[in-house]
Amino acid sequence: MVLLLFTGNLDDYCNQYVDKDAFLYLVLANELLHTLHPDIITIAEDVGNYGLCCSILSNYADIITIAEDATFYPGLCEPTSQGGLGFDYYVNLSAPEMWTSFIKNIPDHEWSMSKIVSALMGIRQYADKMLIYAENHNQSISGGESFAEILFGEINEHTPGSTESLLRGCSLHKMIRMITFTIGGRAYLNFMGNEFGHPKRVEFPMPSNNNSYSLAHRCWHLLSNEVHHNLFSFDKDLMNLDENNRLLSRGLPHIHHVNDTTMVISYIRGPLLFVFNFHPTEAYERYSVGVEEAGEYQIILNTDEKKYGGRGLVDAQQHLQRTVSRKVDGLQNCLEVPLPSRTAQVYKLTRILRI
Repeated sequence: MVLLLFTGNLDDYCNQYVDKDAFLYLVLANELLHTLHPDIITIAEDVGNYGLCCSILSNYADIITIAEDATFYPGLCEPTSQGGLGFDYYVNLSAPEMWTSFIKNIPDHEWSMSKIVSALMGIRQYADKMLIYAENHNQSISGGESFAEILFGEINEHTPGSTESLLRGCSLHKMIRMITFTIGGRAYLNFMGNEFGHPKRVEFPMPSNNNSYSLAHRCWHLLSNEVHHNLFSFDKDLMNLDENNRLLSRGLPHIHHVNDTTMVISYIRGPLLFVFNFHPTEAYERYSVGVEEAGEYQIILNTDEKKYGGRGLVDAQQHLQRTVSRKVDGLQNCLEVPLPSRTAQVYKLTRILRI
């Protein structure tokens, strides 16, 4: 197999190696589907060196087409009437690859906040068409490991040192899902089992595993386990965050604070302020993050709550924060928020103060 390096130059895409019949098929498929069903949404998944693939799933009038490509092919999500392929979304495959690399190969204190934001935002000009996920089949289905398997290993709460290991794994699992869901693109996908930290990969029967079905399923009974139940509870509340505030439909976030030294990321999307502290050991009692509107801000989601398997280090009195009239991060006001290590918080403006 010959692998090609795509630089973004049009010559990489428009040359004698392009399968013109395949591209014409994709254009015609999207044109046909959008004409017959104007309300459908099509999704492009771009896996680059392996080309574009398209599958069509039909459930009565609800149709989704998915193409695979990781090269940001020009015109991938442009209308066919303008010479594009006609997909509504493309999938950002770099996000799960980035997370896998970080949790497997890079010590926690060396994680780059700038690289995290860059990978999750994708190419800015295409971000409005992006579907994103934290984990997919590339990580777990091909003899690899799920995120939970890497982060937790074998869950045994009675093993010495396991409590701290589980706390680290659960904290990162929640933070990774939250920032992936809320910072990038207009759509989000939960890979099966990721929502509750499924500890095993997906593997279908094949000659290499003696046609075994042992990994060809999801272990839903694990939801009775406290660790997985807590992760699932967090995921439900994370999804409700979008249901109640329409985050994904409100445009791209305003990222105003990315600090590789303190390992803190803060941004505003829609009506909500998101603050992440990825530092493995450093906690901040009063960390300043900028906000535009003066007023009182209420914590509406906190990864460190005990019901999500956290430590509960932010007490009830700290859930409501009032702005300080000081310019921070280029914004007119700021909040001084408590940030325990490896935690993330979501704030919502509950009362506006007119000065």
